[in-house]
Amino acid sequence: MQFKHITLAVVLVASISHAPAQEWARFRGANGTAASTAKTVPTKISEGDINWSVNLPGTGHSSPVAWGDRLFLTTTDESRGGLTVVCLDAKSGKNVWKKSFGLSPFRKHRYNSFASTTPVLDGERLYVGWNDSEKYTLICLSFDGDKVWERDLGPFVSQHGSGASPILHQGKLILNSMKDDDSFVIAINPENGKTIWKNERPSKVATYGSATVYQPKGGKAQLLFTSQADGIFSLDPNSGKQLWQMPGLYTKRSACSVTVAGDIAWGSCGSGGGGNYVVAIKPGVPGKNIKPKRAWEIRRSSQSPYIPTPVVNGDYAYLLSDAGFISCIKPQTGEIIYSERLNTDGRRGANFFSSPIVINGHLYCITTGGRLYVLPVGPEYRVHSTFNFNGLCHSTPAVHQGRLYVRTANKLFCIGG
Repeated sequence: MQFKHITLAVVLVASISHAPAQEWARFRGANGTAASTAKTVPTKISEGDINWSVNLPGTGHSSPVAWGDRLFLTTTDESRGGLTVVCLDAKSGKNVWKKSFGLSPFRKHRYNSFASTTPVLDGERLYVGWNDSEKYTLICLSFDGDKVWERDLGPFVSQHGSGASPILHQGKLILNSMKDDDSFVIAINPENGKTIWKNERPSKVATYGSATVYQPKGGKAQLLFTSQADGIFSLDPNSGKQLWQMPGLYTKRSACSVTVAGDIAWGSCGSGGGGNYVVAIKPGVPGKNIKPKRAWEIRRSSQSPYIPTPVVNGDYAYLLSDAGFISCIKPQTGEIIYSERLNTDGRRGANFFSSPIVINGHLYCITTGGRLYVLPVGPEYRVHSTFNFNGLCHSTPAVHQGRLYVRTANKLFCIGG
């Protein structure tokens, strides 16, 4: 495949809180919004739009993340174990370095991978976590692959394995470690790996959403999480103190992150066997003596996402269910504008695990079989185009410096720009 030669102007900055929009430094991009204003990603992809594709040294479901001219992801060998961190040149796809770490294989859910957690970057270092049967490891590497520090966060007890991705917020590395037993949320100093605060949580089953930052109007920032044990709850980013909680919202496992649209936040729960549903709330604001309250619900399982995290664009939000229904809703009321099943070649079942993203007015959704659907945002349903990457895909795409990066289990594609 021919490479397209493109000149890039790269600006590196010292803190993720000041990262330009072009940096896709964490799961679902800047602030976890899964949105990009890039104008150079095609809405109708053809073979000629693929700058390069590379075979990865192993498989995995973690998303690619990028900063400047570096792109990072993780892979594993599903039979022999091990965790490999891969650094590629974002322009050419050429390998810069790779580092492998010990990971003993263990029994997990067949749809999960030992390489599911997406790294997070701060311009100088990357942070990545994984678990085996004995412990959960969190490691910090320099952009050149040198180990800065490593933490053992204790056993990770779950029948499905781990998968929640860390985020960086206000100079803290925030990780959800809510599992089947001994659950907690932890904030770690990214400079040295030491604990800043740790909030112990009740346990029922593991939950896999990353922390969501909620900034209420006129109030202080909050970290929002979901779990079967706690419903939706809020922590103070500075102290880890619980600000409020709404237990009893969910009777099944929560897998996706909390979605925020204005003063509405929602999560979902479900299982591989169905029973998925969404509950939205108006979050509490302790400084204003505002208590959380229910806002709306979507109870139809086929319309409710279990794995994919929804995306918000302007006045509308888009819920992509595992079964392949794309639903446009008004986030303030939960009113469904449309709900249509994407054509997934006649197959039924769990067709989507990747979360949707929005790029310059278009919604990009990719099936577990690697077929990408592109739809215009807005209140009318229309499939604009499709393209098939022909590979197992549980990974959410990334957008960096005007290019779209799509990761199948064992390949990475660079499109547009």
